[in-house]
Amino acid sequence: MEDIGLYVGYVLFIVAVGAAAILPLISALKSPKDLMKSLMGVGALLVLFLVSYALAGSEVTAKYVAQGVGEGSSKLIGAGLTMFYIVFVLALLGIVYSEINKALK
Repeated sequence: MEDIGLYVGYVLFIVAVGAAAILPLISALKSPKDLMKSLMGVGALLVLFLVSYALAGSEVTAKYVAQGVGEGSSKLIGAGLTMFYIVFVLALLGIVYSEINKALK
């Protein structure tokens, strides 16, 4: 009985992943302007990641080596953290700006 539930869960998961991938594409093809806005956002995130990657260091300590982290992995981790910090600060600034803008209107 448990196997049936697992298989049904797997099928539902695959259907959900397929729908999550296909339905936005169908919607985007109906409205190319919205697709361009989305692509500009993805492009901005890509540029931000490249800047973060350039700023990240590739230092590896003995503790990292013991855990199997090399120079490339260390640089990717640093880039991810740097990008997170930048996006976090930008989000906070956007929230503060939005609240001040609403309060002044």
